[in-house]
Amino acid sequence: MKVGLFVTCLVDLMRPRIGFAALRLLEAAGCEVVVPQSQTCCGQPAYNSGDRRAARLLAEKLIGEFEGCDYVVAPSGSCAGMIRAHYPELFADDAAWLERAAALGSRTYELADFLATVARLDKVPGNFTGTLTYHDSCSGLRELGVKAQPRALLAQMPGARLTEMNGAEECCGFGGTFAVKFGEVSARIAEKKCDNIRASGADAVVLGDLGCMLNIEGKLRRMGDEKTRVLHIAEILAGEERLPPSPCPTAGFAQPAGSDGAEQCSAKPRLRPGEGGDGGSRASSAPAKAVSALGRPGGGEV
Repeated sequence: MKVGLFVTCLVDLMRPRIGFAALRLLEAAGCEVVVPQSQTCCGQPAYNSGDRRAARLLAEKLIGEFEGCDYVVAPSGSCAGMIRAHYPELFADDAAWLERAAALGSRTYELADFLATVARLDKVPGNFTGTLTYHDSCSGLRELGVKAQPRALLAQMPGARLTEMNGAEECCGFGGTFAVKFGEVSARIAEKKCDNIRASGADAVVLGDLGCMLNIEGKLRRMGDEKTRVLHIAEILAGEERLPPSPCPTAGFAQPAGSDGAEQCSAKPRLRPGEGGDGGSRASSAPAKAVSALGRPGGGEV
């Protein structure tokens, strides 16, 4: 099956190793992974801020980039939820676009949900020895029903022991622009979440959205906790030792031959060693050609 990996703008800019990890997991599940070079944002920040025009323009762009794929997978419940739950609202007054948005939304999944329920991955590449606790990110849990799926995948690692924190389903206080508009409220919610994480005694907290990760890790460090690790579900399942270090090289993407969805989804990511890092990525201007993910002819491991 052809799976379009929507990396998300936040992962691309702040922690691209999550994108590499998602790619590795999808390939381990037997998927043909394609990454449209021109992808940027799903439009959620504009949508949540009331700028429906900008959100709709970004939504149209994303639909055109990915509708040639069998599935769309994002390492973010928030972005996947935007596509599946909110794109239909954006196009409620346009029957043609509504049909396209609904069709793509029905094939859009958060990463752990896709791996567990569609690809049915039964052996994850990574292993982890230690105690984990899991934070259920709001959009993934409430919009997409992501709860048991990541826990089932973590259970495949024999060295990992999951201990549930109190309030695992409670918000971490991020909420995108909420953290900016209501800073004091956000900080208090984050403090409560971090208290619960620390009380669990876990070596690491695992979650599925980078926005929550940045918020939680930042608060833990400001509270003086330098020990508790904060990991994306993709990173731990893929095997950290197999991923680029952070800061890490970022992916450039082969320029597709055309501009419609099917041609966009023929583009493969190309690794540019030594370039970029956490904080920004650069796109490769190399022409499209028949190469495996990360630009290696014939495939191989991330």
